[in-house]
Amino acid sequence: MTKDQEIKPPKWFWIVSVLALLWNIMGVMAYLKDAFMSVEDLEKLTQAERLLYESQPAWATAAFAIAVWGGTLGCIALLLRKKWARPVFLISLIGIVVQLVYAFFLSNSFEVYGPGAVAMPIIVALIGILLVFFSGKAQNKGWIY
Repeated sequence: MTKDQEIKPPKWFWIVSVLALLWNIMGVMAYLKDAFMSVEDLEKLTQAERLLYESQPAWATAAFAIAVWGGTLGCIALLLRKKWARPVFLISLIGIVVQLVYAFFLSNSFEVYGPGAVAMPIIVALIGILLVFFSGKAQNKGWIY
């Protein structure tokens, strides 16, 4: 698509894209805090939390990284109006699903953190799914190319 044929996205596209970027930046911050936890921070955890943290497999940590960095890169692609946002969001969503499988079925995270720990992973998954659909709609409308 040439600049002459460019379809300008509505203002709400920019608002959603910026809010999604801020959301994903918070995810990146959570990942960095988790990945680079200091000895002092580890000592502040309960024994159950520390065991859960220390027993997390590398693939679950990698899925976390893929989810948040992919989501952030996808949002940047949206703001740059690039169609590769959608495949990046799909990769991010795969990272989210892998995290959910680990949290729901392969760890005792809900025993450690309680039933309230169910809400955040579900919210993350829903936002990941919505970003895939949002980027697809943006591509179909010609807002990203």
